[in-house]
Amino acid sequence: MSPVKIDWSKVDNPQLVLQRFSSRRSVVYGTKGVVSASQPLATEAGLEILRKGGNAADAAVATSAALNVTEPSCCGIGGDAFCLFYNAKTKTIKAMNGSGHSPKKLTLEHVRQRGNKGPSLPATDLNSVTVPGAAAAWVDTIEQFGSGKLSVAEVLEPAIRLAEEGVPVSEINSYAWQRSEQLIKNASPNSDEMLLNGKAPLPGQIIKLPNLGKTFRELATKGKDGFYKGRVAEAIVELIQSKGGVMELDDLAEHKTSFVDPLKYTYGGEVTLYECPPNGQGITALIALGIVESLQEQGTIKPLSEMEHNSPEYLHVLVEALRLAFADSQFFVTDPDTADIPVQKLLSKEYLTSRAKLIDPKKSNPKVVHGNPVNSTDTVYFSVTDQWGNACSYIQSNYAGFGTGAVPKGCGFTLQNRGSGFVLDENHPNGLTGGKRPYHTIIPAMATRGDELFMCYGVMGGFMQPQGHLQVLLNMLRGFTPQASLDAPRFCISAGTPDTDTRGAGVAGDINSEVYFEEGIPEETVAKLREMGHDARVASGFSRALLGRGQVIQKINDPSGRTVWAAGSDPRADGHAVAQI
Repeated sequence: MSPVKIDWSKVDNPQLVLQRFSSRRSVVYGTKGVVSASQPLATEAGLEILRKGGNAADAAVATSAALNVTEPSCCGIGGDAFCLFYNAKTKTIKAMNGSGHSPKKLTLEHVRQRGNKGPSLPATDLNSVTVPGAAAAWVDTIEQFGSGKLSVAEVLEPAIRLAEEGVPVSEINSYAWQRSEQLIKNASPNSDEMLLNGKAPLPGQIIKLPNLGKTFRELATKGKDGFYKGRVAEAIVELIQSKGGVMELDDLAEHKTSFVDPLKYTYGGEVTLYECPPNGQGITALIALGIVESLQEQGTIKPLSEMEHNSPEYLHVLVEALRLAFADSQFFVTDPDTADIPVQKLLSKEYLTSRAKLIDPKKSNPKVVHGNPVNSTDTVYFSVTDQWGNACSYIQSNYAGFGTGAVPKGCGFTLQNRGSGFVLDENHPNGLTGGKRPYHTIIPAMATRGDELFMCYGVMGGFMQPQGHLQVLLNMLRGFTPQASLDAPRFCISAGTPDTDTRGAGVAGDINSEVYFEEGIPEETVAKLREMGHDARVASGFSRALLGRGQVIQKINDPSGRTVWAAGSDPRADGHAVAQI
């Protein structure tokens, strides 16, 4: 019998508290579809598809493509995408992996000959460009999970319209664009395609992306061949090879999306968290959740529900559990086609219990390393639900902001730098080789109560993502509303993403580096965590971006028997949640 007790009376009936945390946002309720995204115009694109009879998957792709227009500082067709889809009829969840491989001819020797001596590929080196998987992911999501009522062209139409007619730039997106202006100018001779009169657009200024519209039209009319073969593919290869890269047309033409079963962990015997399997880092959240449960089962700590939310003891436990989880995932997670990953052993009770024993509830472990389970036994996220009860948890990214910042001629998008996720060590499971998918940070999430959907959610932001998944889920299980769960101040171990806006930050994803606590967490709490051994720092202003940006849609069963969706949207982003009528 697990000591974890979930008080469903609190979860099902959250206490009405005015501004529990200061976002000034209310929960959005609806009985049909809901779209919750980081940009309002992209949210409307998803709603447009729901109104046309599309389901959650169709609307997710429409939102995804629109976000490429409205938030290119985070994502786009030059990056990758993942999703989880809940089928209300079968009450099952399937995972989609839309990440691409490194060029087949890319070798560690080639990288070293180019003068790269560090532990990973520089984010501006075009050898860090893996095959962009987003375009295929959009088409395949519609074909595999969609309603069957709408074509790819119909789903992409709102995004095409936005790209060709132009969109006024949102505040946070503009800030990110301005920070990346020089990167875009330096990365390729085609920077004007992503700038407004040679400059990053300011908030409210309208920017048109006609070449991106052309790229979308090629995908809409020719399907995946419109991106992975022909004009667009040739422009990608030409640019990469002109900068010393080795990608070839065959690398693009051979790309395929993967559909797999998600990983899961059941907490407290009642709530099951689902994550995409490796090469994604979703297992990090599952390991951390398992360690937190094991600590309660062993009596090492009192039940989390009895701890004050975001108190020093509460935050310490979550930080230490996540550090141990990252130590394992960053060592073992790689392309499952190239290595045997001990997933089931990493999630076994025996292993999780052994890892939990490494946590001292009074002080921080000064040096965390990965375990050995084999021997012992920028990014955008959005959530969509529909009137039929389906849900799509979707995430896409260029990795670091605009990625490499390099624009293939006439295409209107920047290429990702996901290959920076490889380790330049031939003996490491995630070591760089040709034709391989790297460790991936972007992860969507879902949680069920039994076989019924509980919540469709995610938190974007590099290595912040599994940290956000754990914190937001536990917030919900305390009885916070979806909005309050996102409003609550968070923490992030390390810089989160390679393009962090935090001075003096260590390497993104370094589990033994600093921990950032968001403003709103009391100073005395941060001081106490320092006493416990944490390199605790405060994230304020725009540096709060490293805490990620999340979206939550919760399923509520009304006494009438009808389904009600309850949605929250992160105040750290430009967007909101909107319900269909």
